[in-house]
Amino acid sequence: MEITAFLERKLARRFRTYDTDGDGFIEREDFTQAGERTTEAFGLAADDPKAVRFHAQLAGLWELLSSVADTDGDGRISVEEYKTAFANGLLETPTSFDEHYVPFLDAVMAIADSDGDGGLTLEEHVRWTGALMNLSERDARGIHDLLSDEDGLLATKALLEAIREFYFSEDPAEAGNWLLGSLD
Repeated sequence: MEITAFLERKLARRFRTYDTDGDGFIEREDFTQAGERTTEAFGLAADDPKAVRFHAQLAGLWELLSSVADTDGDGRISVEEYKTAFANGLLETPTSFDEHYVPFLDAVMAIADSDGDGGLTLEEHVRWTGALMNLSERDARGIHDLLSDEDGLLATKALLEAIREFYFSEDPAEAGNWLLGSLD
């Protein structure tokens, strides 16, 4: 996969959302802390089936990412290792992306969609993106406004399409490219 200047900016932004403690590396603990913040934000006990499923999916995402990106085997991923993993085909196609990301998104939605209606309210979206990715309320509101339907709900399908756009689209006009707010 070619890492264009635009994709490089998006990957750098995504890296910062993973790097929970801001130390310049992604580590298992960053994933663990993000998972705990998310389940706590929705009032789930550690043994709640939704929380257990979510934590398992998050651990699997870490295992996949670290197995491909941690090239020096030090248990952490630098921004350069992260970008190189993409250049080497971590997400070769939208189909391979779906294989790994859809189960994770389903686990997130099981938690964030509090009433189970298939769509996220603005409050639900702000809460999960803030807890999991430290996304600002302003950025979360902006993307929710772009992607939500006429009833003000953000459907799983629309969110998944936006996430695909984030990784695979080079068109700055596509809403998904701003999924995490400003790329600066």
